[in-house]
Amino acid sequence: MDVFYTAVATARGGREGEVVSDDGVLDLILATPKELGGPGGDTTNPEQLFAAGYSACFHSALKRVAGHQKLDVEGSTITAHVGLGKDGNAFGLAVTLVGEIPSLDQAAAHELMEQAHQLCPYSRATRGNIEVTLQVA
Repeated sequence: MDVFYTAVATARGGREGEVVSDDGVLDLILATPKELGGPGGDTTNPEQLFAAGYSACFHSALKRVAGHQKLDVEGSTITAHVGLGKDGNAFGLAVTLVGEIPSLDQAAAHELMEQAHQLCPYSRATRGNIEVTLQVA
């Protein structure tokens, strides 16, 4: 693979710590969500960060596929729901990607999402590793 860009971030303290990018743009305090026994509050967590990255990347893939097909996806959104749970003796993730594509009917929107799922680097990286469900709102 010919790498065009490398993001670098450092975590300190795990779920009760911080994460900082090498350029300082990302500098966040982390806390375990209340649902997992933590304090929650106005901090983020690894699942939210993954959801943010996946939804943004997937939306870019969707827009690229739509552009090649000359489809209008103006006003579209992708929302990622990232679940954390027990998977045997370990923890695992499950993702649901919800597309809202007002310009397309349900069938066309779902087909476009399927095509974006083949292109998106996050989808390719997770394929076969975690359950990813595609939905159209």
